[in-house]
Formats: sequence, structure tokens, C-alpha cells
Amino acid sequence: MKREGLQSQRGYRKPRPRGGTENIVAANKLAREFNPTAPNQSWVTDITYIKTHEGWLYLAVVIDLFSRRVIGWSMKSRITKELVLDALLMAI
Repeated sequence: MKREGLQSQRGYRKPRPRGGTENIVAANKLAREFNPTAPNQSWVTDITYIKTHEGWLYLAVVIDLFSRRVIGWSMKSRITKELVLDALLMAI
């Protein structure tokens, strides 16, 4: 890396939650059954933090558990409800 003039990025702070309204926690309806028998029976979501040189990016994805494919996604520079709603609307 030195010969090529490359340097690794050392350390960074993880984003911290900010104050605001309390989160709503949904009931566990899957009961750890992650193998549906047909498409569109079970969707799951995830939000991933991505560190870039310009700051954090947030990626929200919707995955169909039957096909294990991403069926909707959204990426924004702020973690808001619109981030998740855009991913869900793409999936629908």
C-alpha cells in the first residue's frame, strides 16, 4: 500500500441516536420461521450505515424471504422515516 501511495482510514465514530419520539416495536410475527412456501408471504427490512469520505449514508432494504432477493431499497444521507417508506414503496 505504501508503494502505491494508499493509506487506510483509521477509526471513526459510529452515529449515535438522537432524541425524539419513542420508537414503536412491532410484534414478532415470523416466530423464527424464515422459509416461506411462496413469494410475498414474508418480507424483512434492514438499515445499514455506510461510512464515506463525505459522511454517513443510510441504506434501507426490503427483502423477500422466499427468493432472498432485494425487492426495494432506498439510500439517503439522513436516517428518516422517508428512507424506509421509499424502500417499502419500491417493493410494492
